Order: sequence, then C-alpha cells, then structure tokens
Amino acid sequence: MEKDELKILAQNLANPQGEKGKEIGEMMNATNISMTLESIKTLLIEDDEHILEIGHGNAGHLKSILNVANNLKYTGIDISETMQNEAKDLNKEFKDQANFILYEGKKLPFEDEVFDKIFTVNTVYFWEEPVEFLNEICRVLKDKGTFVLTFGQRDFMEKLPFTQFNFTLYNTDEMEETVSKSHFKRMKISEKEEEVKSKTGNETITRNYTVLTIKK
Repeated sequence: MEKDELKILAQNLANPQGEKGKEIGEMMNATNISMTLESIKTLLIEDDEHILEIGHGNAGHLKSILNVANNLKYTGIDISETMQNEAKDLNKEFKDQANFILYEGKKLPFEDEVFDKIFTVNTVYFWEEPVEFLNEICRVLKDKGTFVLTFGQRDFMEKLPFTQFNFTLYNTDEMEETVSKSHFKRMKISEKEEEVKSKTGNETITRNYTVLTIKK
C-alpha cells in the first residue's frame, strides 16, 4: 500500500468515517474477533449485569456477549458516528437490551459506578491522556466490577505499516505501568499469540497481544 493509503487506513482504524469507514469496520470486526471473544470470556459475565464496551465498532459481536448470561444490558460507546449507525443497523433485534452512544473520546457520559463489567479492544493506541481516561473508566465501574483492556503488543504492532500514523504503542510492561498510575489497584496479565490475516493484504501474520484484567 502507498503512504497515502496507509494514512487513510490508520485514520479509519482510529475513527471510521463514511463508506470507507463501514468497510474498515467490517474488516476490524473480522480481524479482531478472536481478541474480542477472549476479552468477553475474561470478563466472566453473570446474569443481570450491565456491560460497557468502549469502541464498539460495528458491534457484529454483540450476540456473543448477550448469549453469555441472562437478562444482560449492554452499552456501547464510540467516537465514530458511522460505527454508531452501523452498530444500530446490525443489532436491531437487540434494541431492548443494547444502547449505542456517541462521545468525544475523553469523558464517559455516565454517573459513577454504573457498570458491572467494562471492556475495550484495540482502542488504547488512540487515548490522548491514558491515565486520565483510565480514571474515567474506574469512576463508572462498580466497586466489585471488572475492566478488561486488550491490545496488540508493541513488538507486533510496530511491524504494521499503518501504525506509524498517530498510534501510541505499548508493550505489556509499559501498559502495566500506565495502569498503576491510575486509581485502579489490581491487575492480572495474560499474554496471547495467534495467527491472523493482515489488515493490509492477504498474508498471515503472528499477532501477540495482551489481556489485562483490572480491578479497583
């Protein structure tokens, strides 16, 4: 891919827009699904819980969340109006259980201690003030709640040509240190490896990623 194409891809990975954004939303859901499902499994969702996903994309995986337990409520939040609309369109059958909210990426528009479980996959690269945003997540999470943060490790991400454009990359230690500066008190680290199709072509690559299970 040419530099301009890589830049457009990077912009749409951060904030999908228009028809190109819809295409990239589909591609992200497909390439990230294993990371997403691993995150959902790690949350240990139980009946009657309220789940928040930060950066829901097209939410093609919503059914996988709602099938885990009974009487769940899901809220998805995203900075992309394109993804908000796509998620609503794809998940009309779940409109009584799911709500999709647009926000500006810094302040979570919720009261304190609303959610039982919170998770986010591949969004941390775009957080402008990571410690402050972690504190926002901590604020809206219930006292005994769980936050799962999943991201591709720096060594892997640096090999992807589009991450040179406005991605902030972390290895596990760097992310652990960042979380330790927030109001969160405990975390468990799980490192994973998988074979995935590249976002820039048809080749298969080995992805190394980290799942942090974080508690107040």
